[in-house]
Order: sequence, then structure tokens, then C-alpha cells
Amino acid sequence: MKAAIIGTTGYGGAELMRVLANHPEFSIHSVHTTRDEVPVWNEYPHLYSIVENKLEKVDSEAIAANCDVVFFATPSGVSSKLISEFADKQIKIVDLSGDMRLRNLDDYQTWYKKQPAPKEVVNKFVYGLSEWNKENIATADWLSNPGCYPTATLLGLAPVIKEDIVKPDSIIIDAKSGISGAGRTPSRGTMLAEMNENLKIYKVNEHQHIPEIEQQLTDWNASIGPVTFSTHLLPVNRGIMATIYASLQKESTIEQVHTLFMDAYKDKPFVRVRPIGNFPSIKEVSGSNYCDIGLQLDERTGRLTIIATIDNLMKGAAGQAVQNANIMFGIDECTGLNFVPMYP
Repeated sequence: MKAAIIGTTGYGGAELMRVLANHPEFSIHSVHTTRDEVPVWNEYPHLYSIVENKLEKVDSEAIAANCDVVFFATPSGVSSKLISEFADKQIKIVDLSGDMRLRNLDDYQTWYKKQPAPKEVVNKFVYGLSEWNKENIATADWLSNPGCYPTATLLGLAPVIKEDIVKPDSIIIDAKSGISGAGRTPSRGTMLAEMNENLKIYKVNEHQHIPEIEQQLTDWNASIGPVTFSTHLLPVNRGIMATIYASLQKESTIEQVHTLFMDAYKDKPFVRVRPIGNFPSIKEVSGSNYCDIGLQLDERTGRLTIIATIDNLMKGAAGQAVQNANIMFGIDECTGLNFVPMYP
């Protein structure tokens, strides 16, 4: 299958090219941006002699005529303007931005501070949390890839939310991301002198992934209330660690909770539930499409701690996008994604 990528000058687009370059079923037909026509490797020298395409302006007619799927790896507010050009074309779409994730358009405008796409466009998109929406993904033509923080958070919470074993108003998520999560556009806050040997909280109670997390949690369990969600930047390139706290409303042991997670993820190859007492780190998933989960129960307080780690550019973006494309085209979801984590 031939793939086009729109938005290839950010880290998500670069990672998507890295993954697709070695994919046995998808080939990169074209890459598109608003910049002048130059070889991809001018922007990303690590892709020299690997991705030989030149950057092109977006031409929806040519893309649809020559490709089977188009990936949007654009900043928020871009795909909402461009996707309507593909409405009457026979091509599958995977959107890595946040433009199509929120069904409530007022929520999008409130949290993203941008004009949403038309309701009829947003409604065509299937939410692509691969492990928990596979049946709908398999029949989707247009897919919205989850955000990086929601991916880690939702994979960590899904088993206990679906089984209704935590108090619905008790969920606290303390999430930390590598600096690549802030994007490639230079800013003072992401300079080496600002971030080296530093830990920084940002968007306190204002992060745009909050409504996405709450939307999916309430889809699973309507009783779930608003969550407390905080985000921090780490002085590392890649990785997300979501440390999640929730109070149990049903008396359980750590062994019972661990069994619940093992059963929930036994047929989901990219989620690795660690043994009791073993906790993941971001380095142990770096460069891979894995989500690693660790669990602990504080018997004094009845509070469960869930630790979920992912690579924000892989499982949190490009890796999950390709996993979803695999499912959409009816091929094994692991195809082209068997990356062993980079260590050390």
C-alpha cells in the first residue's frame, strides 16, 4: 500500500517516516509540507539515503489518485482545514493531530483555542485507541489517533474503569513527558539552558488532553467524574510516564488487581503488564511501540497506583498510527512495529 504523509517537519512526522521506511506492506509515496521542495534529508539528515522523497505542497487530487492512505502529522488546527478536500475521495485517513478527537466541538474550541472542523467531518472519525477499539478501527476509513498523554493514561486505567472497581471521583494523573513532546518549534522554555537539570510543570489544569481522557473514560463508564491531570516536562528526549492514583470502591488485593490487568491485556501484544513489585521506566520502552504497566496497592489508604510508560513519539504518536493503519487494512497489527526498546 502507498502512503502519503502531510506534515513531515515535526518530530511526529519524522518518526512516522522512520517507521514506514521499514514497513513490509506500506511504502512512502509522497511527503507534504508548506515549505519549498527540498529532499526530506535536508530537514532530517538521519533519513539520508533511507527516505529519498522530496517535500511537496499538498495536492489532494494527486494524493488520492496515487495513495491508499494519508497520514496527517500536522499541528492542531491544520487537518481541520485540509481534510474536507478528501471527503469525496477513496483514500483512508489517519490523523495524528488533536483536531478530530473531541466529539463536542465546544470542548475543542475551549481547550485548543481554535475553530473546530465541521460536525459532519468530526463524526466520520473513529477514535484509534488500538487495544480497546479494534473492531471499529477495522472498519474505519477515517481515524483519529489518540494523544500521547491519553494513550498512556487510558491504557493504564482501562481495566479498572471497565470493571468499575475505583471510585469515580478519585482519579489523579501525574504525567511527565520528554522534551520532544513540546514539539520542534524553538522556544525559550525548551532551550538546553532552561531544561537541563530541570523539571517543569506546565498547562496546570489547562492541558488540551484533559477532555480527551475524560471523554473516553465516560464512554467506558458513565459514572466517572472529572479527573485531576498534571503535566510536566523532563530533560530527556523521549518518553512518558503517567503515574495514576485512584481509590478502590471494591475491596481487592494487589494480586486480584494484577490478575485483572493480565487478563485484560493477554491478547494485546504491545501492552506489557509487569510482575507485582516491578515498575517500568521510560528508557525501557524507548524507540518501541510498547506500553509497560506497573501496579501497587496501598492497603493503608485503599489507593491503587498505576504506572504506565510509553515512548511519546512511538506508542504516543507514529507507532500507534501505523498500528491503526495495519488494523484498517486487515493486516497483523504488529507488522512493521516489532522494535525492541533501545537500551541504555
